[in-house]
Amino acid sequence: MGKGFFEVPIAVNEPVKSYAPGSSERKELLDTYKELYNSKIEVPLYINGKEIKTGNTETMSPPHEHQHIIGKYHKAEKKHVEEAIEAALEARKKWATLPWENRAAIFLRAAELLAGPYRAKINAATMLAQSKTIHQAEIDAACELIDFLRFNTQFMTEIYAEQPESSSVAWNRVEYRPLEGFVYAVTPFNFTSIAGNLPASAALMGNVVVWKPSDSQVYSAQVLMEVFNQAGIPDGVINMVMGDPVMITNTILQSPDFSGIHFTGSTNVFKGLWKKIGDHITTYKTYPRIVGETGGKDFVVVHKSSDAKQVATALTRGAFEFQGQKCSAASRAYIPESLWSDVKKHLTTDLASIKMGAPDDTSNFVCAVINERSFDKLAGYIDDAKKDPNVELIAGGNYDKSKGYFIEPTVLLTKDPKYTTMCTELFGPVLTIYVYDDNAWEETLKLVDSTSEYALTGAVFSHDRYALEQAVKALENAAGNFYINDKPTGAVVGQQPFGGARGSGTNDKAGSKQNLYRWISPRLIKETFVPPTDYRYPFLTEK
Repeated sequence: MGKGFFEVPIAVNEPVKSYAPGSSERKELLDTYKELYNSKIEVPLYINGKEIKTGNTETMSPPHEHQHIIGKYHKAEKKHVEEAIEAALEARKKWATLPWENRAAIFLRAAELLAGPYRAKINAATMLAQSKTIHQAEIDAACELIDFLRFNTQFMTEIYAEQPESSSVAWNRVEYRPLEGFVYAVTPFNFTSIAGNLPASAALMGNVVVWKPSDSQVYSAQVLMEVFNQAGIPDGVINMVMGDPVMITNTILQSPDFSGIHFTGSTNVFKGLWKKIGDHITTYKTYPRIVGETGGKDFVVVHKSSDAKQVATALTRGAFEFQGQKCSAASRAYIPESLWSDVKKHLTTDLASIKMGAPDDTSNFVCAVINERSFDKLAGYIDDAKKDPNVELIAGGNYDKSKGYFIEPTVLLTKDPKYTTMCTELFGPVLTIYVYDDNAWEETLKLVDSTSEYALTGAVFSHDRYALEQAVKALENAAGNFYINDKPTGAVVGQQPFGGARGSGTNDKAGSKQNLYRWISPRLIKETFVPPTDYRYPFLTEK
């Protein structure tokens, strides 16, 4: 067959559609939403390209209308997980040796399917099943996943081009092999793009995958599998299983062919997985790659030189878009006393104008939290705060789950900088503010750094360059993604590689080459052109 040094199309970020009134994309998306709302789907397991229906099912409902059934999904038994592992290992024999340009073509095709014929469907599914507004669905399910697929393909070629020096007597070259075995992808409910990227990025590099999506994201995961299949991913390369997470994980981690985990989820779950992997370390053929992005308790720290309106806007967007269910969402803020009155005025004015409800009403800025468990947890924290003499309710505080899991955007003001909602990840529309003395800037920076176990995202606002530099240095380890005069959310693939350390994960930066390096095992090949025929080196001669 023909050979060549192939170049893939240069990756560019997918433009975000406006969905303005009267636009064709708005009509298409809302029509698709209505169609999905009024139909029911059945989501099977996908193992070796086959749809497996086990008969053990769970129903699916929109978080904003939990009595309405939109379908059901099938749950795996242990034997199905074992079949998925076997299918992946069998598929690896061909997938791992397939020329890279064929893998590139598949995932570039998937990107174009999402950009075109599947755009409305993946966005509508995300709105319906995860209660995202049109805008939040567009930037996540469509644009970010398209970006992941395009940029990762370009990053792959850049990695392959990285080669060692050679000389006239020997040729040194590095081949980038997939990991020996299979990868386990565990994905969250909150981002359809992450659900697609975690299995796809590992598969792009030649790996085979067993993928367990979140129970709360199966609806849009089904659409992702449709896209992968339409793009031409061979049978067994990505296998999707749902069900008891403990059973699935235990079955996978007991396999000697387990070679890595690509995880996004809670910190405690990830720590438990790490421990289980350590307990089975003598079982594995190779040391597994452990890649995880976990929790966050993301901050906004404000200097007295800041603009109060800019701060209030960043807090409203950063804390309450997608109901605060982003691992990067602003959930604690530190405001100087001299600015607090103005920030409070702008913030409460903004929140008073926000509407809440179902995502097909495009005037709504806030929709429902993901499920009853999340609702009850958040309601409990709000109730506790209302009773605490050191906490003042600034805005919101109401909630109602009679129809959907709705919680008002809630702002708490605390006198205690170590109050529980300043330290604990809530994963909901609750922002806690601490007001500090203007002259305590340096002490406040230390407080920000020491308050949380997490280190995912954070932001500093200041028009004083010296104060900014102080913050950048003092908070060096407090956030893997650090924002200056901006909200701490909204990382864009190819522009802001995403990930954090401490309790927030392994900081392997999704949306960059750093992440893809984790899914390859380099092999150095040295070829000597004319091998020596005498073992003696010059230093051995007598004269």
